[in-house]
Amino acid sequence: MKGYIPDIKVEEIKNRVSIVDLVSEYVTLKKTGRNFVGLCPFHQEKTPSFTVTPDRQMFYCFGCGEGGGVFTFLMKISQMTYPEAVRHLAKKTGVVIPERVSPKERQEAGYREQLVRINEMAAGHYIKNLHSPAGKETVAYLRQRGIREETIKAFRLGFALNDWRGLRDFFEKEKLSLANAEKAGLLVAGKEGQTYDRFRSRLMFPIEDLSGRIIAFGGRIIGAGEPKYLNSPESDVYVKGRNLYGLNRAREAIRRQGCVVVVEGYFDLMALWNAGITHVVATLGTALTKEQTALIGRYTQDVVALFDPDEAGQKALARSLELFLAGNLNARALVLPEGLDPDDYVRAHGGGRLLELMEGAPSMVDYYIDHVLGDQGGFEKDRDSLRRAVAFIKPIENAIERNLFIKRVSEKLGIDQELLKKEISPALKAFPGAGATGGGRGNEIDRLELDLIHLLLSHPEKIARVARTKGLDHFINPELKHLGETLERAVAGVQPLDAVELVSGLKPGPIREGLMIKLMTEHPPEEEKILDRLMDDVLRQIRRRWYKEKHKVLKMDILRAQEAGDADRCNRLLVEKERLLREEKVLANRYH
Repeated sequence: MKGYIPDIKVEEIKNRVSIVDLVSEYVTLKKTGRNFVGLCPFHQEKTPSFTVTPDRQMFYCFGCGEGGGVFTFLMKISQMTYPEAVRHLAKKTGVVIPERVSPKERQEAGYREQLVRINEMAAGHYIKNLHSPAGKETVAYLRQRGIREETIKAFRLGFALNDWRGLRDFFEKEKLSLANAEKAGLLVAGKEGQTYDRFRSRLMFPIEDLSGRIIAFGGRIIGAGEPKYLNSPESDVYVKGRNLYGLNRAREAIRRQGCVVVVEGYFDLMALWNAGITHVVATLGTALTKEQTALIGRYTQDVVALFDPDEAGQKALARSLELFLAGNLNARALVLPEGLDPDDYVRAHGGGRLLELMEGAPSMVDYYIDHVLGDQGGFEKDRDSLRRAVAFIKPIENAIERNLFIKRVSEKLGIDQELLKKEISPALKAFPGAGATGGGRGNEIDRLELDLIHLLLSHPEKIARVARTKGLDHFINPELKHLGETLERAVAGVQPLDAVELVSGLKPGPIREGLMIKLMTEHPPEEEKILDRLMDDVLRQIRRRWYKEKHKVLKMDILRAQEAGDADRCNRLLVEKERLLREEKVLANRYH
């Protein structure tokens, strides 16, 4: 769908967007020299290897190899298509993109946008209901729970009427697709093909993605009824395990505090927000997932897990700690006194007291040992505890942290360290990634050809010069030759060339990785004479090496023909050798 957006508009957007500002919305960056670095949002790491360079308007992770420009970043971080990323940035920068697609193409390309728009329209409908006479009971309920008007507005809380067709009739009036509303999870199919509202008589919590778009809803019943909470089903714009409630609004506070508080429910989050604790996110009705811990890791490495004190909350906390550990996050576990949940506690004691408890919360190691393994009666009497500890320790990739954990567990429960290490060792061998050295990826590629492609990407005005000299004819690597031919066609067609986006679109491998690193770290000379000399030298070496290989192959073929007594073939090969020598000499003189 890229062709439907005028190239001039794409260039205008890129000129207006700062990649540092864009990435900073999702990743905490620190300036180091000319570049900015942070923890990679696309894989788990403790040492920052994710680099953003404003000069090139590009990002690259030296750990996992992900890289690209502003559009690629947005596509990867928010699971957007190319048109969605372009239009999103166009809206942010005030660039108007003309619509020049057929109705069918617009329907296909904008399907996800339609789901988001339906959710946004539904949110507006629910907000209107909340402030209508029918919403008085719900407003009173919010007041009773201490939720301030500013918080209600900030999180766009609303109310679903006790009506089977209230939202459905609204959609029909607004001429919105009922089929798409059903796919968004707002309507449910009933008998005889009719649809009805999924949410009825519920306080509505819109769920936003990192870009602030409403992608789903959570609803709490007002009055009697089950279930108490009802959430949107997953859709093409919403996956529960990949989102966290409130993260879009909390990320700046998380960066400032250097920490995130994770709670279980919407009201726990609201209560903390009311008390001035805004670096808080909530899970979405499911256990914490690996994707969610990776999401947290984009913004901070320090976590306070604050779950309900009941049995379900404690089990969720134990599961979450294992994920935090596997994700290289420094987690602390806070169980509130008096059996209070976060909502009750902060209303009774205030936000300041809760912050004090967070500061003194035990590490996940201490919590796990004291509350999960501590009452098992010792490993010698309970082999299940040993297996439980092994299962918990084996995802710890950092050897120092793993050994410290083994030491603490062995001291607490009275088991020999060596015995525990023996039990863990086979598990470590079986665990994917354990002991990984992070060695190189892919096979060695031709450095001369890679250098020339890099020069052309950095100085596309020189592509025509290489085309005239037929420099690509002497490439050995077929992928690099194909890439060079792509550059020649782009210039011949007078198309704008975005080197970063072009390289980021290559298939993963040593060529993509090598070019990404060169674009990130190397800056070819700007002075034309020096650049020309450098390019001529690289071309000369490529030609010389190509002819050298050809002569080597011919020599072997001639020897085989002589050994076989094939005089005719031998003469033909000798003629070919002479032709190659003359051709090589002519080219050497022409481009010397």
